[in-house]
Amino acid sequence: WFWPPGTHVMEGSGRMVVTAVGVNSQTGIIFTLLGAGGEEEKKDKKGKQQDGAMESSQTKAKKQDGAVAMEMQPLKSAEGGETEEREKKKANVPKKEKSVLQGKLTKLAVQIGKAGLVMSAVTVIILALYFVIETFVVDGRAWLAECTPVYVQYFVKFFIIGVTVLVVAVPEGLPLAVTISLAYSVKKMMRDNNLVRHLDACETMGNATAICSDKTGTLTTNRMTVVQSYLGDTHYKEVPAPSALTPKILDLLVHAISINSAYTTKILPPEKEGALPRQVGNKTECALLGFVLDLKQDFQPVREQIPEDKLYKVYTFNSVRKSMSTVIRMPDSGFRLFSKGASEILLKKCTNILNSNGELRSFRPRDRDDMVQKIIEPMACDGLRTICIAYRDFSAAQEPDWDNENEVVGDLTCIAVVGIEDPVRPEVPEAIRKCQRAGITVRMVTGDNINTARAIAAKCGIIQPGEDFLCLEGKEFNRRIRNEKGEIEQERLDKVWPKLRVLARSSPTDKHTLVKGIIDSNTGEQRQVVAVTGDGTNDGPALKKADVGFAMGIAGTDVAKEASDIILTDDNFTSIVKAVMWGRNVYDSISKFLQFQLTVNVVAVIVAFTGACITQDSPLKAVQMLWVNLIMDTFASLALATEPPTESLLLRKPYGRDKPLISRTMMKNILGHAVYQLTTIFTLLFVGELFFDIDSGRNAPLHSPPSEHYTIIFNTFVMMQLFNEINARKIHGERNVFHGIFGNPIFCTIVLGTFAIQIVIVQFGGKPFSCSPLSTEQWLWCLFVGAGELVWGQVIATIPTSQLKCLKEAGHGPGKDEMTDEELAEGEEEIDHAERELRRGQILWFRGLNRIQTQIRVVKAFRSSLYEGLEKPESKTSIHNFMATPEFLINDYTHNIPLIDDTDVDENEERLRAPPPPSPNQNNNAIDSGVYLTTRGTKSATSSVFSSRPGSPLHSVETSL
Repeated sequence: WFWPPGTHVMEGSGRMVVTAVGVNSQTGIIFTLLGAGGEEEKKDKKGKQQDGAMESSQTKAKKQDGAVAMEMQPLKSAEGGETEEREKKKANVPKKEKSVLQGKLTKLAVQIGKAGLVMSAVTVIILALYFVIETFVVDGRAWLAECTPVYVQYFVKFFIIGVTVLVVAVPEGLPLAVTISLAYSVKKMMRDNNLVRHLDACETMGNATAICSDKTGTLTTNRMTVVQSYLGDTHYKEVPAPSALTPKILDLLVHAISINSAYTTKILPPEKEGALPRQVGNKTECALLGFVLDLKQDFQPVREQIPEDKLYKVYTFNSVRKSMSTVIRMPDSGFRLFSKGASEILLKKCTNILNSNGELRSFRPRDRDDMVQKIIEPMACDGLRTICIAYRDFSAAQEPDWDNENEVVGDLTCIAVVGIEDPVRPEVPEAIRKCQRAGITVRMVTGDNINTARAIAAKCGIIQPGEDFLCLEGKEFNRRIRNEKGEIEQERLDKVWPKLRVLARSSPTDKHTLVKGIIDSNTGEQRQVVAVTGDGTNDGPALKKADVGFAMGIAGTDVAKEASDIILTDDNFTSIVKAVMWGRNVYDSISKFLQFQLTVNVVAVIVAFTGACITQDSPLKAVQMLWVNLIMDTFASLALATEPPTESLLLRKPYGRDKPLISRTMMKNILGHAVYQLTTIFTLLFVGELFFDIDSGRNAPLHSPPSEHYTIIFNTFVMMQLFNEINARKIHGERNVFHGIFGNPIFCTIVLGTFAIQIVIVQFGGKPFSCSPLSTEQWLWCLFVGAGELVWGQVIATIPTSQLKCLKEAGHGPGKDEMTDEELAEGEEEIDHAERELRRGQILWFRGLNRIQTQIRVVKAFRSSLYEGLEKPESKTSIHNFMATPEFLINDYTHNIPLIDDTDVDENEERLRAPPPPSPNQNNNAIDSGVYLTTRGTKSATSSVFSSRPGSPLHSVETSL
């Protein structure tokens, strides 16, 4: 016996099992798609150049061998050294792609930085030229040595003004605002049961346009429950009262369920008060045992009366019989057989049925057809799995041949037919409705059968009558998206995914393919941002590939949690809606900060530039501008980035991947408020001394004391920013800018604190801040002009944005084909898709298979003289060629495709298929023929190893596990 790592043998018997693990096994495929070691799948490079002839498959195989050797033991060969260098270079290259918001911010910050650099350079050049021309050309002065220190001071002053313009123009507070907003949101999301593992995941979730969700354990409770039953000629839509059943039927039903189930399956009391009872073991049997408890009966006394070692004969469940039967000895030395299984199979073996009085009534084929039509089909339409429970008595005188199963399990008497479902989580329909209202499409991707998946999707609200949608199985999905060569084509996928709502019978690769296809698609108005929810190992690849992966914290496996970005600590789908709210809130907070900061940037830069060009001095001094910079960077980021989310965030569509960071409405607000502030500043600059009846501060000499004129300009400018900070709380054209302002104490504290510090700076700052104390009247005028920002904001909100088509949006997301410097790093070797998929963790799989095959080749070489007819083994490179595409094998033997599974993942069965008994000449080739092992349980896990010869067929044999 050779069992692969991670295989759990629960029960059963068999003659022989030959199996191995590798990149083509289900487990190997899952970890390949996950990219062991945490490496992200890199984008395909555009315009890949072909240099010379293509490498042969043998050369590729050698390179893989070198990588394997380097992984396990460091070799000093030239080939190993090159591999090591290449691995080191790859390790130094960042693999993580930027998030949607990071990409937009980076692009916007670069654009603003370049503009600020140009403006500061132009400011310095104009100031210097103006000074030189006026001093040495117009006034005709000569450069005297004793005047050099004075001239240098002027040039230093110009340089300081230029640096100040650059500092104000460059949004260095942007990373701080993003970090504060994300950190604040992550902390608050913990209270909403969202454990954020990757910081940028919460902002990405705000852009989500699609959610691909697993069914079992995510949309449903993963607690199988009997919801309908047919007992005593009566169809009960709910659990019947024990008094409604005759004692004989009730007793037979309790014994049939309690005895004819694995004794390891139990219903245990809840761990916490108020929680649901714990289900241990097979979920279907747990549902039946729960049905016994709902009937106010107890299965434990029955099991204690008839312990497991007293069971006379057990026919375990397998995929052929689709039923389980247990024989017990009765007190009169007779025997009683209890059987349960799929209703469509077991009902064919029933010749009698219990009526309402508990008496036997004949059950003819016509009665069976009538029951199928009136009972079984309505249950199936409700998404229920129907289980038939039956029994048969044998007298002591007519003990049958127990090995003849067909004769033993026949002539049965039907006790009941029950309908079992995995109930939808109560909060899921409302959460999905909120997602759909928010413009997010929810898709169900499950391994369950199509009928059950469709019924659950209808209950959840994923599909609704009258909608144009698709419900596909994995087979049909692959047939539609692949060409004749078995390759996935994006064009074909783009025709399927927009209408797809339910993907049933899906493998891990199907989930990964769907998520990747949606992310890479360019159809529609905007590119998609995909979130994936799941709890099982099979969901790992899709969770890893998604823009945001949600794993269940309670029911989720370690693989799912490790591959996810956010863990739902309460396994509640509603938490995803809260994550969407927080994500959109982060995005809006950044936009609010940008709207505020860019207004200050535009005004400060233009004032500094224009003032310097006209008056040879900036109206806002260097220290004053740095204080303004501090207001709009640190304080504003703290104030605007800590706004709490509201339900109104779910009333609009998601921004998407390509939506600009600065919308037309925001641009209208930025330019509109800039116009008001610039008009005010320049009015005060040129006629302010007349209005306030004070001395002018223009054209003041080089070390002159602070003037009231320029202090009023500075104070008015700061007051306008404080009131505009209130306007910046709304970025979608809302009129009530005070809505919810007291719900954010941080914002109120910062605004009032900044105002208090401004009073101190103006009244007591003196020469360091270039400020002269102002009178009460002057202060009131500054406040009045600053408060005018609120009135002006209402005027701007009145102007329809649709009429301002001249406004351009800014901060678009990076294009799909844009390459980052890291991706174009020097020395990085071009590799094909298959080599990218074989990550470091999979090299271990690869090496193990390689070693086994090498050993077999050696054995064959020694035996070749004994078996003349033995086929010569393939070359060592054949297994590499065969594994070049680990996800799918498409050849003449279509049943060799390991990822399309025809069996029901919800059936609790284990299937083992092995080749037929080999001939003597085939014994040594047994390991090459291939074995396909599928383990069934609550979740599907598959291990397989295939022949090194691509053309060899995949044989199978049935046995029970």
